[in-house]
Amino acid sequence: MSRAKSNEPAAWERLSKLYGPLVYQWARMAGLQPDDASDVMQAVFVSLTKKLVQFRVRNENDSFRGWLYSVTRNKVRDHFRKAQKQIHAAGGTAAQIGLEQLPESAPTTDSAEGRSEVDSLYRRALQIVQGEFEGRTWICFWRTTVEGDAPADVAASMNISVWAVYKARSRVLQRLREEFGDLLDE
Repeated sequence: MSRAKSNEPAAWERLSKLYGPLVYQWARMAGLQPDDASDVMQAVFVSLTKKLVQFRVRNENDSFRGWLYSVTRNKVRDHFRKAQKQIHAAGGTAAQIGLEQLPESAPTTDSAEGRSEVDSLYRRALQIVQGEFEGRTWICFWRTTVEGDAPADVAASMNISVWAVYKARSRVLQRLREEFGDLLDE
């Protein structure tokens, strides 16, 4: 996140690839149509360019995902307020009901919905960095970290040393920590 805070374009691109789908999902869950959800997603990321430096973890319950949810919820509310001011706006009651049903905070990781969101973030983070590694390196990481295979078994099946398996796994984990360590805070 420190790179995004210092306005590095590549860091912003990764941040939007990682969290954009989640922001869009939250906007759709709030009752927005696809085009409006996309507009809200864009507004959230414009807001982040100004407010990301303000994000701080003050206690153990703080998370970037929770803070981002608050920003998104506020942008959804802004969208509904703006829509209500339009003369052609219809269904004001539906919009009001949608606003009232927005939870005040992001789903916790104790809930199925929260775990699903975090799992999606992890999958997107893995997809983002996967192309940076050779196939064999990725397979060593995947089999030992995700599938839980023993490094010795992976080494034997790939005809490489156990040390090479540990080294490959370590390289991928280090890259994930470098790129997303402070973003994947759940």
